[in-house]
Amino acid sequence: MIDWETKGEIALATINRPERRNALDAEHCETLRALLQEHVDVRAVVITGAGSAFCAGADLGTRFEDGHDAADSGDPFHTVLQVLLEAVVDHPAPVLAAVNGPALGAGTQLASVCDLRVAARDAVFGVPAARLGIMISAGSTERIARLVGLAAAQEMLLTGRRFDAAEALAMGLVHRVVDDALADAVAWADEVAALAPLSVRGHKRALNLVARSGGLDDDAEAEIADLVERAVRSDDLREGVAAFAEKRAPVFRGR
Repeated sequence: MIDWETKGEIALATINRPERRNALDAEHCETLRALLQEHVDVRAVVITGAGSAFCAGADLGTRFEDGHDAADSGDPFHTVLQVLLEAVVDHPAPVLAAVNGPALGAGTQLASVCDLRVAARDAVFGVPAARLGIMISAGSTERIARLVGLAAAQEMLLTGRRFDAAEALAMGLVHRVVDDALADAVAWADEVAALAPLSVRGHKRALNLVARSGGLDDDAEAEIADLVERAVRSDDLREGVAAFAEKRAPVFRGR
């Protein structure tokens, strides 16, 4: 089950399979993807796991069921997971990971695509794909290497080693390590939601364009220029300037 709760301008998505350590199967990937696609008007999304784990990875009990021959028919979960990961990246609002416990395999991949990542002190990260005889996708490999650097990515993927929260913070896999990951992530999401939505969404899109190309081509520069122009012409800009002059908190409408 994926629990979805809207709290004001933010949404909280909880992978609620504590009996499976919140392991993901194709159905839960598709459900979370659909919820993200359905709720594009929120100003921030927080993803977390129920109980003591964020996501223990793929549900191996269903990924390769009896009679499933991966050599003949491929790995359907692999495809569905990639669609979910792209949905997180492409969601117009920032997505925050509240990593409240172990995030392994698909859990580390899910956390890595979130825009902001908060980890509990007992969180653990790792990609044990080599221990199972599988590989993660090109997109996940690129994202992890970009986040943590090639050397750390080599250690993670070539050895299957697990990394604690302090190591994850040092390598850039997470932004914060705190006592209560969910409470901190929700508070952070509230802060983001209070900012000008056109600016926040525009910056997320611009950062994605930079990350995907390693630079900016003419089309990307033109798209970002349009986003900049939209922000400059917005009511939110006028509100932000007025609030600054009047020494009050701005109230942004996203228009």
